[in-house]
Order: sequence, then structure tokens, then C-alpha cells
Amino acid sequence: MKSMTGYGRGDSSAKGVQLTAEISSVNRRQVEVAVSLPSELDSLESDLRKIVLASVARGRVSGKVTLQRPSEKASRSIQVNEAQAEAYKKALAKLADGMGLQNDLSLETILRLPGVMETGEEAVDPVALLPALRRALGQALGQLQEMRAKEGANLGRDLAKRLASLRRITKRVANRAPKVVEHHRSRLLERLAKVEIEVPNADDERFLREVVYFTDRSDITEELTRLESHFDQVDGCLVSKEPVGRKLDFLAQEMFREVNTIGSKANDSEISKEVVLLKTELEKIREQVQNVE
Repeated sequence: MKSMTGYGRGDSSAKGVQLTAEISSVNRRQVEVAVSLPSELDSLESDLRKIVLASVARGRVSGKVTLQRPSEKASRSIQVNEAQAEAYKKALAKLADGMGLQNDLSLETILRLPGVMETGEEAVDPVALLPALRRALGQALGQLQEMRAKEGANLGRDLAKRLASLRRITKRVANRAPKVVEHHRSRLLERLAKVEIEVPNADDERFLREVVYFTDRSDITEELTRLESHFDQVDGCLVSKEPVGRKLDFLAQEMFREVNTIGSKANDSEISKEVVLLKTELEKIREQVQNVE
């Protein structure tokens, strides 16, 4: 079992370029991947998304890749595109004249315009850098998964503890259930006696029909059986190596449904108290499941 939150970082180099990949993930019902790349590597976004999706099944994953050249090469040469600067100058002068504004264009302003300042750096070949980028991303994903696995183990221990609590409470409900019918029978006889109606004998057809009707209406055997089945399936999820977050989310909903039905059918104050405890534990489980991949 893995959590959906984590962080990882990886570094690699090739062709005189240093690459750094950072990956972080947070909770999300489905899987979503967003990768931020330098403009020179934009064409590799699809490749990187595939790598991440092969490793992560659930959660919002944010990736960032940075590219850095050695400082001596990065500052090796700077060129000014004079033709581009001249074109800006003429266009801005014409605009100022047309709008009746003072033409106070400065050299600093022109140098800040796109395309005027150019470095003499060699163009980056994205395809040539892809193997190095994969290595960096692989390191980052490895660290991410390690962190997710560690947190997932903590989540698993907490879920196992809460599941054991659910089983204890459910056992108390199962032990109480057979006594509910007898309790109802006794109360029915007491009510008849209070209103001075002749108490029927045990073989009275109408009396037996009432008891049978209550028994059918309050029978929670099926709900208890399904709950136990859900518990077993949760047990299986806790030891599974596959992503189980969606399955656990579904099981939590189904367990809530069974517990609600038990609460509405039981018609017994003692079982109602136990149902409150079951719902409290299930709510905590449902919150934790939202963190599981």
C-alpha cells in the first residue's frame, strides 16, 4: 500500500548540460500529471508524461525539469541583433509620432525587447538529452515512490487498527441481535398487560404473527454477513502490492451502507449505540482512504 503524497529529485548530465528533475505528488481521486519543462525541451513532454504515468496510478503529480549549462559556457558570448533593434526603433518612433508622444526611447529599453540580446549558446538537441532526462526522472520517481511507500505503511497500520475495532464492535452487534426479538416479545406482553388486555398464550396465532413480523423486519443477518465479507476484502487490500485506493474507497462506502441498514432495522437501543461507534470508525477510515494510491 502506498500513500499519494511524496517528493523526489534526480540529477543527470549529457552534452555539457546539467539536468535536474523534481517530482511531487498530492491527493487526488484520479491520476493527473503536469510537467514543467524548459522551452528547449518542450517536445519531450509527452515522453515524460508516459514515464510518470507508468509509475503512478493515483494522485496529482507535478514535475519540473531545469536545464543548466556550465557558467563559463553560458556567458561565453553575447550578441546584439542590430537589425532587430533597428526595426524596434523605427516602429516605436513611428508609434510615438502618430500618438503625439515624445520619443524618449533609450538603449536600455531597446535591449530589453525580445530578440535583441542573443547568446552564442549552441542549440539544445532534445532527442540527444532524452536518455539523461530519463535517468534524472527515474531517480526522482524512485525517491517519490520510496516516500509514498513509507507513508503508505503508516496508513496501513492505522487502517488495520481501525478494522480490528470494527470487527470487535460488529461482534457485539451479532451477539446482541438474537436477544432483540426476545426483548420485543417481552415488551409486547408488558404493554398488553398494562392496558389490561388478556395476555395471549405462547401459541396464540396473532401474537406469534406479530413476533414473526418483527423478527423478519429486524433481521440483520445478511448485513452482518456482507460486513464480514467487506472486512476480509479490506484485509486483502492492506497486504496488496497493487494500487488499492479506489477499491478501499468503494468498500468504505459499502460498509457505511450496511451499517446504516443495521441501524434502521435493529430497533434496539444497544445496537443503535454500537452503530454510532461503527460510523465513527468508518468515517476515520474513509478519511484515511483518501490518502491511499
